[in-house]
Amino acid sequence: MDFSVWTRELPELAADCLVLGVFEESELGAEGKAIDTASGGRLQKLLSRGDFPGRSGDTLLITDLPGVKATRVLLTGLGPRAGLTRRTWRKALASAAAALGRTRVASCAIALDRPPAKELDDYYFGRAVGEITAASVYRINDLKTGRKPPTPALKKVIAGPARKAQAVQRGLTEGAAIAAAMAVQRDLANLPPNVCTPSYIAEQARALGGGQPKLRVRVLDQAAIRRERMGCLLAVSQGSHEPPRFIVMEYSGGSKQQAPVVLVGKGVTFDSGGISLKDPGAMDEMKYDMSGAAAVIAALLLVASLRLPLNVVGLVAAVENMPDGKAVKPGDIATSAAGLTVEILNTDAEGRLILCDALHYARRFNPAVVIDMATLTGACVIALGHHHAGLMGNDEALQQELFEAGQRADDRCWRLPLTDDYAEQIKSNFADMANVGGRDGGAITAAAFLGKFTQGLKWAHLDIAGTAYTGGTTQKGSTGRPTPLLAEFLLRRAAR
Repeated sequence: MDFSVWTRELPELAADCLVLGVFEESELGAEGKAIDTASGGRLQKLLSRGDFPGRSGDTLLITDLPGVKATRVLLTGLGPRAGLTRRTWRKALASAAAALGRTRVASCAIALDRPPAKELDDYYFGRAVGEITAASVYRINDLKTGRKPPTPALKKVIAGPARKAQAVQRGLTEGAAIAAAMAVQRDLANLPPNVCTPSYIAEQARALGGGQPKLRVRVLDQAAIRRERMGCLLAVSQGSHEPPRFIVMEYSGGSKQQAPVVLVGKGVTFDSGGISLKDPGAMDEMKYDMSGAAAVIAALLLVASLRLPLNVVGLVAAVENMPDGKAVKPGDIATSAAGLTVEILNTDAEGRLILCDALHYARRFNPAVVIDMATLTGACVIALGHHHAGLMGNDEALQQELFEAGQRADDRCWRLPLTDDYAEQIKSNFADMANVGGRDGGAITAAAFLGKFTQGLKWAHLDIAGTAYTGGTTQKGSTGRPTPLLAEFLLRRAAR
């Protein structure tokens, strides 16, 4: 998709469609008034009939408006003028982009009134347009055998008005790159688990990274994982016929002296719960238990495509958790790569077992920071719902950096306490620790377990169980989160 900034007068733009904002009570914004003037008052006359009240999220397509070169005008509701915020503005743009995707419009000009610059400056305006419009043409990679609907026609987007055209253009470019990375994450996560196995993820990481000269991809097979003494990871995978894979992606965009950012992703390609078998309802959604791994792969491709002056390492622990006769049992004790022993009281608490070995592996890179992301606990969904990812860690500055990145990227996270009290809940009579600590504070005790393996590291943990995908029957699919948050974090680090 091609992105640029419009500089000519709106009525003179020869786009297939102009996208204009309308406030409640059919009140036109500044750009809409310019179009109304060019059309001899026709636009306001149409609105005065009351067919489009301007409610947030509403859209209306008008064809052949006189006085403008564009063949169509799409109106999108901004809600009450006094209530125009970054959130309502994004909702209006997303509604417009979705409506465009249902047409054969190939080019559009975005001309929406914006909230104040302190909420949405030129750069973030451009980035939102790039990210939202590019993401709107994404279609789930389904395996239906019937006739496929036509692919969206939208190929060109011009946005404005711009106070600083260069900032808008940079935002458009980076927003489009973020949307492309989100598409990679969503494609991997949406595939069925009989296709997207640990070996498949490893093959895709190799293939996707193959075209990037500064990105090196290595894959450890089961024998190599065993040589690394990743006993907890191997314990999870031993009940499956699918062999585990450990993927190492190294992007070298900074100096050799620069300590890398290490991203660690949970890659359970299907989580049955193992011997601690899950309830059958919605178990099919456990194919999304590799969303953290997909986000890491997407983030490495993003930094490579933008050629950021950073060193970034991605670590993906990919396994399948199944309950056959060789599966790990409640009461078994596994020895981690760090040498610590773990009493496995619940085989459905498997994500922390593969992550602890991956976090220990991260030490060899002498990282500046380590961030892991995982659909780790249902408890986090109970605590925060589907709006915020859970954020915990052992470094105040890093957590604040991630929190602020989420706010700016509109991919929010929320801090949960991680004090020593929670570590008391994972004590074991028979091993150095247990892998669960009861129902109380389940998201935090899971992080407390990971914290045992990150001492001496600057570490943060993102529990994305509530944000990485949507469930149900009709809206099921990967959201592409937390890729926007990670992108903002990495772009800010690169700009230092």
